Amino acid sequence: VQLQASGGGLVQAGGSLRLSCTTASARTARTISNNALGWFRQTPGKEREFVASINWRGQDTIYADSVKGRFTISRDNAKNTVYLQMDSLEPEDTAVYYCVVARYPVATPRLESYHYWGQGTQVTVSS
Repeated sequence: VQLQASGGGLVQAGGSLRLSCTTASARTARTISNNALGWFRQTPGKEREFVASINWRGQDTIYADSVKGRFTISRDNAKNTVYLQMDSLEPEDTAVYYCVVARYPVATPRLESYHYWGQGTQVTVSS
């Protein structure tokens, strides 16, 4: 499975970034379209942390409490792409962000439910 994440960068606290994750592979595209997608993040020395998940149709979403009200996950199945709009960014949001593909169509925050991971994109929020 081939996933390419982009959109990370350096931003000041209070700013916004929009992450995207897509694929050029037809095989991966079929996998993406039938399953839930999500975003996790990780900082050095810490476990991977759930951020957001969206079901296969894009109707249901789940967010970590730490990002609820600030981040929005969405997907465009026609473009085989999942997005993470991040607003009101805080220094605590600094991490490498990974897009992920679930084993199932239903949105879930459980790490073990995801079996494909993108390469990660760095987000750095300065205070």
